[in-house]
Amino acid sequence: MKRTPMTLRGAEALRAELRKLKSESRPNVIKAIAEARGHGDLSENAEYHAAREQQGFIEGRINEIEAKLGSAEIIDPSKLPQSGKVVFGAVVELDDQDEANHRVVYQIVGEDEADIRAGRISITSPIARALVGKSEGEIVDVTAPGGVRSYEIVAIRFE
Repeated sequence: MKRTPMTLRGAEALRAELRKLKSESRPNVIKAIAEARGHGDLSENAEYHAAREQQGFIEGRINEIEAKLGSAEIIDPSKLPQSGKVVFGAVVELDDQDEANHRVVYQIVGEDEADIRAGRISITSPIARALVGKSEGEIVDVTAPGGVRSYEIVAIRFE
């Protein structure tokens, strides 16, 4: 089975979503289905069909999260060996060589955790693939949808 890297924070977020789905969403939709059944003819009962559709979505998401957690390789970046190289979980500070005084900070995370607004990029993204294995002071060229951009690795942290 292929293991999928995930940070501790990412795994905890998925576990929290799973708990909420099982303890709140699932019981609420079961209650909604029971109420809709009480309204009579199910063939023309929009509330019943909507509740059943919602139930399908909830059960699908529960199965998806359980599968992701089952195949997850949970990595705590703070416990990684300090090799001085960019690896999964590293927080990387970059100086954009194409734009004066423009610094960005990204943490390299699993696909499900990626959120560019929060500064978390997927290990499979073009920028993360270009950064992995590089050291502070190196210039990295990244082929992005908008063209090639150059970044200097200013700092690498493991938090």
